[in-house]
Amino acid sequence: MMHNSEMMEKIENGTGFIAALDQSGGSTPKALKGYGVEEDAYSNDDEMFALIHGMRSRIVTSPCFNGEKVLGAILFEKTMDGEADGNSVPKLLWERGVVPFLKVDKGLEDEADGVQMMKPMPGLDELLERAKEKGVFGTKMRSVINLASQAGIAAIVKQQFEVASRILDHGLMPIIEPEVSIKSAERGAADAILFEELKKALDALPEDRKVMLKLSIPEQAGLYTSLVEHPNVARVVALSGGFERDEACSELAKNPGMIASFSRALLQDLRQQMGDGDFDASLGGAIDQIYEASAT
Repeated sequence: MMHNSEMMEKIENGTGFIAALDQSGGSTPKALKGYGVEEDAYSNDDEMFALIHGMRSRIVTSPCFNGEKVLGAILFEKTMDGEADGNSVPKLLWERGVVPFLKVDKGLEDEADGVQMMKPMPGLDELLERAKEKGVFGTKMRSVINLASQAGIAAIVKQQFEVASRILDHGLMPIIEPEVSIKSAERGAADAILFEELKKALDALPEDRKVMLKLSIPEQAGLYTSLVEHPNVARVVALSGGFERDEACSELAKNPGMIASFSRALLQDLRQQMGDGDFDASLGGAIDQIYEASAT
């Protein structure tokens, strides 16, 4: 299994966080609305994706978006295939010291057993090879846990690790993301079941296989510390899960060893209408705040 050793070193030991720029189909209108682009600004998917690509290009080409504080960035497939500043986006990112990742899941199944499993991923092997050719280091895939269901959570972890094994076979680093909904009335209990299931799955991995985990910030601070230290874990990153940035950062800081992989909490103050100076200042402020919380 071959990872780019420079990228691996940065992801395992670098100080900073991972930017999640991977909103896809269903979440794109919401992301654009947050960016100040109403739905009447586009009339089809192509126009919608062109607008979101414009937003992402503006972010990744901003002077403050570089490897000093941003360790990696998770891309949507169309962004991976697109260009920014005349360069392929993964190439541009790595030239700036930012490690590129690709979102590979195809969305969520309907809820069953208190959880939402990942939909089938036809063409995954071809996508992984294409990503590798473009210089992508790793992948990300998300499931959602709504209730403290032992059977449901066990099924989600099993599915995630099975797909992760295929990703590792292609020489890419999988980010496993079983998100516990922060709105769940059973959040603490779901966190505890997920912790046990993840530990079992990690203990069963061969010694030479490492994965990354992307987890909701746990209700009980420090719950995931032993996962951060697990020999088969390259890094544990946290999603913001709907928390505003201030709260996400303050909750994250209570969990030593976890670093941020925020999406909405990173982008919440950016607007299409901003001039470049204001845009860069706003993005830079967000990066600084999230970096501080991740360095705690």
